[in-house]
Amino acid sequence: MWFIIGIIIGIVVTGLLWLLKRNNSKITWYEWLVGLIGLAFLLFALQNFFGSLAELMPDSANMFLLLIGLPGLVLLAVVWQLAIRRAKKD
Repeated sequence: MWFIIGIIIGIVVTGLLWLLKRNNSKITWYEWLVGLIGLAFLLFALQNFFGSLAELMPDSANMFLLLIGLPGLVLLAVVWQLAIRRAKKD
């Protein structure tokens, strides 16, 4: 499963870099940093979600998604909005 997730993330990052280069867009260093932290939170939450489900602890799995996965999604949404707003300003 993690091999496939790694391939998907690689394809998405390559597509993102290609799209940024095509549109001559720039992403600042702190947007990359916040995006990587958000992605790490999301992957960490997914790994622990499936691990907790495998150990038959669904309450723990759902709580981990809520407490770690949701902030990861929020961080990714913040990066997306920052990039969109700067692109509109330019």
